[in-house]
Amino acid sequence: MRIGELARRANVSPRLLRYYEEQGVLAAGRSANGYRDYPESVVAHVLQLRGLLGAGLPISLIKEVLPGLDTPQAIHLKEVQPEMLARLELERDRVAARISCLRRNLEALDAYLEAVRPPGQAGDDASSGPPR
Repeated sequence: MRIGELARRANVSPRLLRYYEEQGVLAAGRSANGYRDYPESVVAHVLQLRGLLGAGLPISLIKEVLPGLDTPQAIHLKEVQPEMLARLELERDRVAARISCLRRNLEALDAYLEAVRPPGQAGDDASSGPPR
């Protein structure tokens, strides 16, 4: 698929996709006329990349670990340097702290909505929200 189609399906701009290529976290083949050509699997790759960036992981770290995320068994622990493990653990702890903070905020919003909702008015229950 061409860059415009990938951008539409991943809900990102073509410029962002070119930036990911520059950073080495996305690769495109080239057709005979020089247009970028992406396989179908790249849509999931871009979505995963967006999720990792959204979780606060720096692109430099993502570049190092992204190839192993699809098949972690392909990367042997003996090949991972202690410094990399320390960075990954630090980032994992940061993500866990953000999740905890988001859960507290969600609970606070739920409590506020429950307190201000007029009696008898049905609201969204917790089961319709994001998983906890």
